[in-house]
Formats: sequence, C-alpha cells, structure tokens
Amino acid sequence: MTTVTAQTPADWPATEERARAVQDALRARVVLGEPGPPPGTGRVTGVDVAYDDERDVVAAAAVVLDAATLAVVAEATAVGRISFPYVPGLLAFREIPTVLAALQALPCPPGLVVCDGYGLAHPRRFGLASHLGVLTGLPTIGVAKNPFTFVHDDPKTPRGSTSPLLDGAEEVGRALRTRDAVKPVFVSVGHRVSLDNACAHTLALTPAYRLPETTRRADALCRAALRDATYPA
Repeated sequence: MTTVTAQTPADWPATEERARAVQDALRARVVLGEPGPPPGTGRVTGVDVAYDDERDVVAAAAVVLDAATLAVVAEATAVGRISFPYVPGLLAFREIPTVLAALQALPCPPGLVVCDGYGLAHPRRFGLASHLGVLTGLPTIGVAKNPFTFVHDDPKTPRGSTSPLLDGAEEVGRALRTRDAVKPVFVSVGHRVSLDNACAHTLALTPAYRLPETTRRADALCRAALRDATYPA
C-alpha cells in the first residue's frame, strides 16, 4: 500500500468568505444529468478521513473495490496538515487536499467514488462528494450516517426502503434502509450520478452491514494511517 504526504495548495482558501466564494463558483459545475456507472460493475472507491487536531494532522484513505465481488483491488493513504479551520458547511476544505493526494496515489482508476458524507444534501448544495467530483471529474456519491439539517420520514422496515430527504419541498437526497429494521443511511448525489443509481450502488455495497463496504474499509485504513503518522515532525 502507498502512503504519501499531502500538501495544501498555495491558493487554498484561508477564510470563510473565500471558501464560500469557491463553493459558489464550483457548484455551477456539478453535473446532475448523467446516470453514472451501473451498480455492480467496474470499480468503486471509498474515501474517508481522520483527524488529530492536537498534532494538526489529517489522514485520508482511498480503498478501491471490485464492484461485483467487493474484493479490495488497491489502497492508498495520505497524511498532511489540516488545511482549514472547522466551520460547519465548509468541512470539505479541511479534507480535499489530503483526499486528492490519496486518490492520486492509487495505482488504478478509482471508478465511482463513495464519500462518507454529503453531496447535494448540504446547506449550500455542495458537500464533499460534489466538491471532489467537480475537481476530479469522477462520478461521486455521498453516503452519510445522519441527515445533517434536513428532515425525512422513517423508511419502511424492509431493506431497500427509502424516503425523501427534504429541505422544504426540495428532495436533496434519500434516507435508505440498508438492513431490515436498522437505522437508515442518507444518500445524496455528488457529481455525474443519478439519485436512483446512487441508492442502488449503496445497496450493492451493503450486503452484510448498515454502512457501505467502501466506508467501513476506508475508515479503518485512515484511522490506522493517522495512528502511525509521523507527519508533521
């Protein structure tokens, strides 16, 4: 497995005002009219991050799975400095440089990228999945553990049941039951994938657990990378 050091770009936003301006500019480039790759085909990659605020360190992991078998194809991690202060709604600016470094360190194309977080289900309609998709051009989805600030009805009990995740009358994602009678996950479009397809991918990635295999594996890997990190000296 490859581990690389991530560098924050020199022009990376340093203020909330600048970060919101970047969000506004990039949000217009989100592609919503493509279905995305068929579930169960090609490769699917999970990304996740872990922080050590005391050391000012963030670790990111990218884990590539065969979409049909869910076997691991490749893994990479990156470690760097935290690139932005904690501001609700702007978390992508803390994570993107290190996540990009991990993706770039992979020895193969990632295919669909699954983020542990949000895409359009974001107060500014531009969460990590959308941000990452626009910067890379890759199809991306967000699968979150909670609904953020949005509302939803509880889906029916059987696996595969859904209910709209709503901001007023606008559907920004879906609550999706990945296990019978287990708390749902919250799926949203990132870039170049339809919401129906995003939910189908999430079900294909959850044959035995509530969370996608991409999330489970990337979470464990980035936590291990953070634990072992010696950066910064």
